[in-house]
Amino acid sequence: MRHRSTLTRTIGAMALSALLASTGALASSHMDAPLITLDDPANTTDVYAFVAESEGRKFLSTALAVNPFEEPGIGPNAYRFDDRVRYEIHVALGEDLAVGRPTVTYRFDFRTEFPDRGTILQGFLGTIRDIHDDAQNLRQVYDVTRIDRRVRDKRRRPQTTVIGRNLPVPPNNQGNVTPEYNQGSDGEQRAREGVDSFGALDRYTQQAVQFLEGGHVVFAGQRDDGFYADIQAIFDLLALRSGNDRFDSQGGFNVHTIALNIPVEELGGDLQQVGVYATTSRPTIKVVRRRGKTRAVERFVQVARQGNPLFCEALVAIEDKDLYNRTTPQVDRELFAKYALEPELATLLGAIDRDRTDLAAIFIPDVIKVDLSTGPARLAGGGAAHATNPDDPGFHRLGFFGNDRLTSRIDEGFGGGLIPGGWPNGRRFGDDVLDIAITAVISDLRPVLGRPAGTPIGQPIVSVADGIDNVNENDISYNRVFPYAATPLNGRNHPHH
Repeated sequence: MRHRSTLTRTIGAMALSALLASTGALASSHMDAPLITLDDPANTTDVYAFVAESEGRKFLSTALAVNPFEEPGIGPNAYRFDDRVRYEIHVALGEDLAVGRPTVTYRFDFRTEFPDRGTILQGFLGTIRDIHDDAQNLRQVYDVTRIDRRVRDKRRRPQTTVIGRNLPVPPNNQGNVTPEYNQGSDGEQRAREGVDSFGALDRYTQQAVQFLEGGHVVFAGQRDDGFYADIQAIFDLLALRSGNDRFDSQGGFNVHTIALNIPVEELGGDLQQVGVYATTSRPTIKVVRRRGKTRAVERFVQVARQGNPLFCEALVAIEDKDLYNRTTPQVDRELFAKYALEPELATLLGAIDRDRTDLAAIFIPDVIKVDLSTGPARLAGGGAAHATNPDDPGFHRLGFFGNDRLTSRIDEGFGGGLIPGGWPNGRRFGDDVLDIAITAVISDLRPVLGRPAGTPIGQPIVSVADGIDNVNENDISYNRVFPYAATPLNGRNHPHH
């Protein structure tokens, strides 16, 4: 296929239109594979990983979101983490990174209780002033367990340590019964916008942020869905909107999010690149008969996994999507590398569709690669012009396509140690992953990504546009302080965009 020296927005849009008209397959709709769409609490919607700093300490900040399209304020039952789902965030270090093998795993196990079961008021008995006060009738707590495969006992079992017990989950944002989530502490108003300091967070979120052994910081609870895109238009034969006509298909919806800050010293220091992905698993029962006795053995089976955005949905063929969710990144080179090296998406876009070592460098193994040697990632707030919570100076939603770059101490990058400030070097809240992915597919990044040792470093061919889908920001501003994800939207006052 002929290599292109330039790619304009018009050509890209025409090619994308042809793709969607013929296949209807693109973007991160949170419905990545057929089977997992039937299991919302285990459905991994997004994974985030980036370098952060707080009070002079450096962290690998990670997050896993599940349960897509939560309608705020639904009742009488409520969205929540599932007690029968095992949620895990995995980090690959050293030699494990190249093969996609988890070195350290953080496991989250939830428990749900209803203090008053003699009422129809399942979630709330009155206005909640503090999390788990008498008015919160649906209560969840969770434990955090670290599984460290760098340390093993005499039977070669990894070191397993519970680093947090009975940690509280805050209530969902119903409206008047959860006023502190909302502007002016008024349940009739919209949810609070993002902030840039811990003390400015709403009362419930502050109380739910937990500081654990070894310097870990954790939060689990309902949050706004931080992914933004016009999924409806993309799957409606690319009937894209223009001008001021914008529609964020995830706008107005919440998800449940686990956020975890991991001190870099717990991972062996910052002069390294690490890989992050997440999984969910459900228990199965196996009946074992031995010596005339029968017993039931419970074991967990993985039902979903998530690394980089868009890989399973936009590149992996239908016949392998459910298989992807049942496997680990350790088999990606054998089973799924072909989808990155010879992407059908590139063929349909009229882009280079052979020997895409640049895309393979991003997606294989499918873990989010994060260079820990940089300074903290620039964070999104509410946009550069936001009055009280602007983006960090230099933040760009298109990452390195928008000249948002960080300096690495371990990677030559684009020259001078410059590497992407956002995805595919980590993924931040606010990264426009749809536009970044399409720009990457229609560009030739092989001189930069996936290059053999000694290959001269060139500049990527880019097509920086206003946006494929005309949605360039989230429906509510993010926090620039842990847990970074935006306030859950108010069940009483929330527009769908």
